[in-house]
Amino acid sequence: MITITDKGADKVREFLIAQGADAGAAGLRVGVRGGGCSGFQYQLAFDEPHAEDTVFEDHGLKLLVAPAALEYVDGSQIDYIDALTDAGFKVENPNVVAACGCGSSFRVAGQESSCSPV
Repeated sequence: MITITDKGADKVREFLIAQGADAGAAGLRVGVRGGGCSGFQYQLAFDEPHAEDTVFEDHGLKLLVAPAALEYVDGSQIDYIDALTDAGFKVENPNVVAACGCGSSFRVAGQESSCSPV
């Protein structure tokens, strides 16, 4: 299961409206790709659901996950951080066993870092 905080949900709605997307149909795609110093990086995008996606609903929003990404992000919570030094979505992922110092890449137990985008 993937969840989103109140602030994260508000930001997703704000971005969907700004893009002219239907917040009832579109959602936030949560994926991973190989890269970064720890092996994987998150890919977040606004998208329509695909037939093969696992779709979680939280705060009235769709959180879309492709089958290949689910094992890496299952149990995560999406938040939006707005600080003086940084602003953006942040993923709290219970599967992470190591992360780089800047927080932009991660590694999960038993997984190799060479993967294709998912």
